[in-house]
Amino acid sequence: MKRIFTRPESLKETQFHYCPGCGHSIIHRLVAEVIDELGIRDRTIGVPPAGCAVLAYNYFDVDMVEAPHGRAAAVATGLKRILPDRVVFTYQGDGDIAAIGTAETIHAANRGERVTSIFVNNAVYGMTGGQMAPTTIPGQVTTTSPGGRVPLRDGNPLDLSEMLGIAQGSVYIERTSVSRPKFILKTKKALKKAFQVQLDDLGFSLVEILSPCPTNWKMSPVDAVKWVDETMTQYFPLKVIKDVA
Repeated sequence: MKRIFTRPESLKETQFHYCPGCGHSIIHRLVAEVIDELGIRDRTIGVPPAGCAVLAYNYFDVDMVEAPHGRAAAVATGLKRILPDRVVFTYQGDGDIAAIGTAETIHAANRGERVTSIFVNNAVYGMTGGQMAPTTIPGQVTTTSPGGRVPLRDGNPLDLSEMLGIAQGSVYIERTSVSRPKFILKTKKALKKAFQVQLDDLGFSLVEILSPCPTNWKMSPVDAVKWVDETMTQYFPLKVIKDVA
């Protein structure tokens, strides 16, 4: 019998540590599939900073360089400039890329650095206990907003992808989701295009992926997926934000 579904070569045979219902494991697989299909495994470098995916080097079977919290874009820039023939991607959560890493990311996009950023948005600080993040939705309860996020006090959710879309050097920015099979397929397509933008030496690319976090949202995996579709997308609509490739 012909095998039609198997583990991507770019994923190690290691059990994921992620919580049940978390989207990171799905996204890891998609990234690995894209790397395999593009035939770039031997020259790909991943850059994960602090966050739930801090242990990504345990799962991706490519070269990995750990970055300090929020500094993935800076580390990726250095790697790509010294090794321009490599394919460099960052893998960052919203608490990392949209808070402490905002400056590095915006300037990397504006300079048109030939790197690809994967931005996993679950609207909370996941690894450190579910605190309010820049992407937390108004009214959303977190450990540091037990009464819900109040825009007058806490500000509104930060739409980093839209901000990056106006940067001169950004070429391709898309927001997707892993809440349903059809969105998972679209996410893979977006990831492949983002990597292709880098392979074609066009400029900065980023894919933002809305991802459930049942543990910190204190929901069942099923309810967390519904919350992505019914609530998160009201503030972060799924769409191509910029495509000048």
